[in-house]
Amino acid sequence: MSTDDESFHPLGNEWEGELESMLDDTEYDSQLGMDMARDAMRVTNGELSEAEFHEKYHDDVMEEFGEDERPTKEAYEAAQEETKGTVSRMLDKFDGDGEQTRRETMKKMGVGAAAVGVGAWGTVDDGPEASVAEGGHGSSTETHEKPDTQWGMTIDLERCDGCLTCMQACKQENDLDAGVNWMYVMAWEDRNHTSPEGGQGVRESGTYTDFNMGSDFNMLVRPCQHCTDAPCEKVCPTTARHTRDKDGIVLTDYDVCIGCRYCQVACPYGVNYFQWDEPSVAYDDIDGLESPEDPDQITHAEYEHGTRWVDSRAPRGVMSKCTFCPTMQDGKQGEEKVGTTACESACPPNAIQFGDVNDEKSDSYQHREHPVKSRAIAHLSGDHVSSGRYVPDPETVDSTLSDGDDLQSAIEALDTAGESDTFDEEVLSMMKAIDIISEGLEPEGNANTTLIESEAALLESLDAIESYVNLETEEALDTLDLGDGSEQEARFQLQQYVGESSAFNLLDDIGTNPNVTYLGAEPGTNARQVEGPTKYEDVGLLDKRQEELDKGTVGHIDGVSL
Repeated sequence: MSTDDESFHPLGNEWEGELESMLDDTEYDSQLGMDMARDAMRVTNGELSEAEFHEKYHDDVMEEFGEDERPTKEAYEAAQEETKGTVSRMLDKFDGDGEQTRRETMKKMGVGAAAVGVGAWGTVDDGPEASVAEGGHGSSTETHEKPDTQWGMTIDLERCDGCLTCMQACKQENDLDAGVNWMYVMAWEDRNHTSPEGGQGVRESGTYTDFNMGSDFNMLVRPCQHCTDAPCEKVCPTTARHTRDKDGIVLTDYDVCIGCRYCQVACPYGVNYFQWDEPSVAYDDIDGLESPEDPDQITHAEYEHGTRWVDSRAPRGVMSKCTFCPTMQDGKQGEEKVGTTACESACPPNAIQFGDVNDEKSDSYQHREHPVKSRAIAHLSGDHVSSGRYVPDPETVDSTLSDGDDLQSAIEALDTAGESDTFDEEVLSMMKAIDIISEGLEPEGNANTTLIESEAALLESLDAIESYVNLETEEALDTLDLGDGSEQEARFQLQQYVGESSAFNLLDDIGTNPNVTYLGAEPGTNARQVEGPTKYEDVGLLDKRQEELDKGTVGHIDGVSL
């Protein structure tokens, strides 16, 4: 552990102490793991260079593990020349059955050879070696550039109602054991934000609106942040933890991971998990292992030479974490699921927006850069709206309105057409305000652009209404509370309806460049977790894995106080 009085770990001294105790119960050098984690965070902070970091620990890693395959250019070039083709030929001759048998065989062959050889990584152009040689994303070079595609999330914490449906969907999608949670939904409070039990809740404070539909609690949704500059990758001696060049997802190669747990110590966010016992779901029973349409198409994991096993639940003795559903992003579950995740698709209040954070048309980008507009669109679109309001489709408008209708009579007629759902001045005002500030983007050819698509549908309905009623007159704008119809007035009206929350990244000051952005209240340094609106056990979840393990098993840290 660091000798400094102040903890090196952003989650504090208590968490750091638990991590060191956890390492003490492994077969690997605890002090080395703690020191490497500390310095990996110094690298992301700009206090230590990549070259200095690798040089500082090369001899120690070699002594402890027999290999140092951390992705430096020099290490790759030397090891690649020495082992080229060896692993491929050896694995071609391997005909053993069972995931554990094969993993043990690879270890006996040598972790370094397995990690660097062409056989374990796939083609040279495909793995981290290629990016290291080229100095691109995924390498441990001085410059960390995002790839053209970077999957990420924008999570609206004021939309989150704490239902835990996202966690259930993740567990089901990845066949996770009880208590192995790849994401956490937590209620919290600090000096400036209190929960209902601790005092004034959102509803009582007067900040709860028809829009946010969230709980009375301050919420935090915490998956892996898929950092552009991930400390967990820097400390991995086998390159099992790696970043995909093509889309920036940080993954773990289950075949190459030796379970040293150094990545768990180096993660600033506490989102890594160690598979202690045999998984409850056998390898052959992994959900979606074979596509029902094409039995030869593997969708979650291929356990054979030439393919990295990085998705679904991990085998025994291996680290795992949130993966951003790579088989979805690779199109192996159908093109319609590219740019989606299980948690996003399952979220009832539409709080999670996943997509390419570099693409201005993606949901994650739109929600991050244009939260006022995207919040209104998310609220006015979809079946999740519980307010009983609706937006009439163009066909309904055409069958309901007539030439010469004035604004009030048009609103009343469309309201009647909605039967039990309501259409009123406020809904129409939101539609017109969205139109005024719209960037006019077209969604064609982009993955996960539902916000842009929903915006286009809303504006199509608005165009239909405006073909009967002039909404540009001073009287109409006044009725809709849009002032002079300027962008400033439109934005103000939307803010009055959906609120304006700032965007933030967790632990943004430590330099990891996380690819998960949040909208809403940011927990302070004194924040603490409190009991939320939904209990884990009420929805078939466990907070911590050790609740399922024998008393004699080494403690498994699954949760963390904020």
